Amino acid sequence: MLSVDFIDDESYTSSDEQNEINRLLNFAYEKLEAEADAEISVSFVDSESIRGINHQYRDKNEVTDVISFAMEDDEFNLIHEDAPRTLGDIIISTDRAKVQADDYGHSYRRELLFLSLHGFLHLLGYDHMNDEDEKEMNQTQDEILNAFGITRDE
Repeated sequence: MLSVDFIDDESYTSSDEQNEINRLLNFAYEKLEAEADAEISVSFVDSESIRGINHQYRDKNEVTDVISFAMEDDEFNLIHEDAPRTLGDIIISTDRAKVQADDYGHSYRRELLFLSLHGFLHLLGYDHMNDEDEKEMNQTQDEILNAFGITRDE
């Protein structure tokens, strides 16, 4: 089972949106990994907050849609055998999600779910730094979203 801790101090998302994200990420975890209990956090922020995080941690002074910080990549991550895996943190700009939903011609709901899954896949080691990895990540995203009942047309 995947435990998802939501951080949304400014109420950018509803409890229904958070519940659906929780269901999607648990669905994805069971489909892809599910070898042990794990935990993640998902934070929702505005454009300026994610710009600051992007600048501080990635040296890019621009607004982005989602940033993931994978804990299992950290050489100092100490794992206690009785504790769940700590996969890391996902930070989503809800402002950017709304803009992208309009740009791509689908619902804000679909974009929010897509960004949550995209960030989650990064925590599991997926990436899109080269064409082959990008193709694999995109295919995995599409398969999971389709199996969960989320289409591009939404």
